[in-house]
Amino acid sequence: MDSNVFHRHCHSQLPTAVAGDGVYLIDQSGKRYMDACGGAAVSCLGHNHPDIKAALKSQVDQLSYAHSAFFTSQAAEQLAEKLTRLAPGNLNHAYFVSGGSEAVESALKLARQYFVEKGELSRKRFVARRQSYHGNTLGALAVGGNEWRKEPFTPLLMEHLYISPCYPYRDQRDGETLYEYGQRVANELEEIILQEGADSIIGFIAEPVVGATSGVLTPVDGYFKRIREICDQYGILLILDEVMCGMGRTGTLFAHEQEGITADIVTVAKGLGAGYQPIGAMLASDEIYNTVSEGSGFFQHGHTYMAHSAATATALEVLNVFERERLIPKAWATGNDLGRKLKEAFSDSPFIGDIRGRGLFWGLEIVQDRTTKAPFPVTSAIHKKIKQAAMGHGLMCYPMGGTIDGKNGHHILLAPPYIISAEQVDELVLKLKKAVNSVLPSEYTAIMPQAGSN
Repeated sequence: MDSNVFHRHCHSQLPTAVAGDGVYLIDQSGKRYMDACGGAAVSCLGHNHPDIKAALKSQVDQLSYAHSAFFTSQAAEQLAEKLTRLAPGNLNHAYFVSGGSEAVESALKLARQYFVEKGELSRKRFVARRQSYHGNTLGALAVGGNEWRKEPFTPLLMEHLYISPCYPYRDQRDGETLYEYGQRVANELEEIILQEGADSIIGFIAEPVVGATSGVLTPVDGYFKRIREICDQYGILLILDEVMCGMGRTGTLFAHEQEGITADIVTVAKGLGAGYQPIGAMLASDEIYNTVSEGSGFFQHGHTYMAHSAATATALEVLNVFERERLIPKAWATGNDLGRKLKEAFSDSPFIGDIRGRGLFWGLEIVQDRTTKAPFPVTSAIHKKIKQAAMGHGLMCYPMGGTIDGKNGHHILLAPPYIISAEQVDELVLKLKKAVNSVLPSEYTAIMPQAGSN
């Protein structure tokens, strides 16, 4: 069928979603798909939640839009109060935008303006991690470490600095404890600061739990505490990107709560609106806000739909539902159950090298050889085939390529809604195993030398 929509891929033949029912989406033929990835870790409350729909309708009936240069709204004020009250540390100022890339772009610009207000004009670069992802706008793309996404646009991007990810499955050395490994890779931040000069660096940006680029890399104990120490020692900002891993996804409202640290700026999106409205937020510390407030008084930035009334009303109700239904503790408990069942289901698979996660956020790294950890060839396109097979079984998961370095490696990301039941967890694991087993044995046979061949 011809389409005038400019789809992600020009040759996609996509089913048409017509309805949602809890953890399922339904296409035009009536086929049901379990949404085991929340789209892209977005639909944390599933589809068709009555309380969210009612809150959105009530707000639209009252007021849909008023430009933020002229008015504030009750919904935006209430959301800001609640979100900042629940945030760790002194992140007492919320700047509402329409999604994750806008939130990160806002964070980068605010971080630079903070130092401009202080007269530290030489600070112009950020440090990030390889195999990170922070969004698709030019600033967010530039600071990310996903080389595949950046490559076509490199001439348009500012240069930044990069250190290693916290990726023990690939990079921990023989004889090195997890703690020692974490300290070693964290100390790369200090090394690059000393090399480049602290007065040239604005901040360090990282996802507390890395999402789609590397397949749910969780930090080892002590890693982020050391990162925080280094930032404090050299006077650079710590910016945490929780667009994918935040808002309860890892079992606490903010993912970095589990690291025992505070941040200077945090970005959130995805689960904040649960898919019912496009919304993101940048949370800034008192120190940063007060520096701007007592200086120029004006953050030189803005978006047409920032602090949108319908979006902020929806997000406020999402937070209320989290509390009423006790969904974040449930995400932690159900996530532990999901992790255990994934490990049981794939314990004998020669193709699943690592299963890692936290809360309802899990990644399975696919390998050609479990002993050597060798990945499948890039040309195998394993991730695309698993996605197609899973859809055939009525399962939405999030397979990706380039896990290791932006080119090599494959993984599957899972981020189901927090409302998922124990029975549905079993259904998820069963369908995923069927999809993986339908693809990988044939791929393995196709690429391995046959007996007797030279």
